[in-house]
Amino acid sequence: MKALINAAGRAGVSVVEYAGGTFSLFTQTLFWIAAPPFRGRQIVDQMVKMGVNSLPIATLTSFFIGIVIAFQSAYQMQKVGASMYIPSLVSISMTREIGPILTALVVAGRVGASMAAELGSMKVTEQIDALESLAMNPIKYLVTPRFLALFTMLPLLVIYADVIGIFGGYLVGVYKLGLSHSLYIKMTFDPLVLKDIFTGLFKTLVFSSIISVISCYEGMRVEGGAEGVGAATTRAVVTSFILIIASDALFTVIFYFVT
Repeated sequence: MKALINAAGRAGVSVVEYAGGTFSLFTQTLFWIAAPPFRGRQIVDQMVKMGVNSLPIATLTSFFIGIVIAFQSAYQMQKVGASMYIPSLVSISMTREIGPILTALVVAGRVGASMAAELGSMKVTEQIDALESLAMNPIKYLVTPRFLALFTMLPLLVIYADVIGIFGGYLVGVYKLGLSHSLYIKMTFDPLVLKDIFTGLFKTLVFSSIISVISCYEGMRVEGGAEGVGAATTRAVVTSFILIIASDALFTVIFYFVT
């Protein structure tokens, strides 16, 4: 019993320490964003790596998810003669829920792992210590460009993913389910309102903050050489996944009662 209590206590302390460390990094990142010098070149480079290079995988996942949603909804809708509402289901599902969370998870797996591994490698090779010895703040030099780049690019990726997912549903609806082109377009955009789009985009701002802060935090506290880098990368991805899904559930409940 004593061992169980000790283990629970250590776990609780670790969670509190982890939460405090990530929150401290987040607040310092916000502070250094507003402090000159502004490293525009670094931010643009990170935007290309995180956003532009993520387009292929975002295209494939959102396109196939749009197809899946259309087929799965058609399975039930056709039984009750409600096939005309399939476009509305696809568009609202993609913009409010599926597009944001799926894109965030894909980016967390691709970009988050890359950030944690890159900073972890710099940590174990003492490059971060070298920056400090040169009176350069590592958070300003390493974290803020990645934070700003992902904060900018993830919403754009989600908008792109929403369009691709709706297009996937369009192909199913028009060429497989027999809906007319004009009807599909009308039933896609008539029920879709701005709050549906903004709900999804607001979530992406939270998701991008989670991915960048967690990944950078894990990378900058790596210990133990190459093995430590691998462990930190795994922790960054798993923790980001859990927090993204948990925050998505929280905001879905809030938006349900608010909107």
